[in-house]
Amino acid sequence: MIEGSVILLTGGTGSFGQAFTRMVLDKCKPKSIRIFSRGEALQLDMHNNFNDPRLRFLIGDVRDRERVKRAMVGVDIVVNSAALKQVPTSEYNPIEAVKTNIDGAINIIDAAIDCGVKKVISISSDKAANPANLYGATKLIMERLMTQANVYGNTKFSCVRHGNVVGSRGSMVSLLPSMIKAGVVTITNESMTRFWITLERASTLLLNSISIMKGGEIFIPKIPSMGLKDLLDELAPDTKRRVIGVRPGEKIHETLITEDEARHTKEFDEYYIIEPEFQFWQGFGEVKRKFLPEGFSYTSLNNKWWLTKEELRVLFK
Repeated sequence: MIEGSVILLTGGTGSFGQAFTRMVLDKCKPKSIRIFSRGEALQLDMHNNFNDPRLRFLIGDVRDRERVKRAMVGVDIVVNSAALKQVPTSEYNPIEAVKTNIDGAINIIDAAIDCGVKKVISISSDKAANPANLYGATKLIMERLMTQANVYGNTKFSCVRHGNVVGSRGSMVSLLPSMIKAGVVTITNESMTRFWITLERASTLLLNSISIMKGGEIFIPKIPSMGLKDLLDELAPDTKRRVIGVRPGEKIHETLITEDEARHTKEFDEYYIIEPEFQFWQGFGEVKRKFLPEGFSYTSLNNKWWLTKEELRVLFK
């Protein structure tokens, strides 16, 4: 599916976008990848770091309907990773988050249908499940928009939903070195747990999802949980800690599959698929999978897979 394709990657200069681009260029032989983002300096850095003639760099904003449509002409696959992602930022700037995360998704859907794109897959977040903050709410709406868009034309739309990406820009891990250097680590709540996924695993999940998607699914990887206290015990054991309290909209534990969603979710070996509830969904036929038990939910607290301190040491080396 990827080989020989033209791919449009929105938000492509971010940590995930660059990791995904590297994997696709190395393994999948695309015809070209169009990097669509607002940051001129970040695009220049990425251009210099990759130095690959298959990359195209397009300045643009998903809020701009006409620019999105122009960028999508001749595209086979769209990966939408453009978003305002920081919970406190979205809480303080809610209208801006709506414009990017929701209005931007609508622009992508309309342009993809009009341009005859084959597949669109959008990156969601564990915060979309039972959202407690504006960012999560915008991602939940984005998922609903993408799922429903499958009733129009021949373009297939799906989503992937996962937890915190290790080492992504602005994450706790990326901020730790400067805090350790300053001699104090700020922490919101030591009881917090989070899902964690590496850039490589997130990129692999996305590639696999593009290959098998039928349109309407939300792909959920099976990934480990980690306690925030365990993380700091391993990465900053001798650094003073200052508890600052839970930030606006922040959860103590995250959820990837709610109990209500579990009723139309199927389990596979390495991931779950939340199936759409529209009549267009035809399922996966005889593919090996199983139903989830009554009352099932998938949270960072009830997860059966927890990172050990040894695994933490390897992961964040």
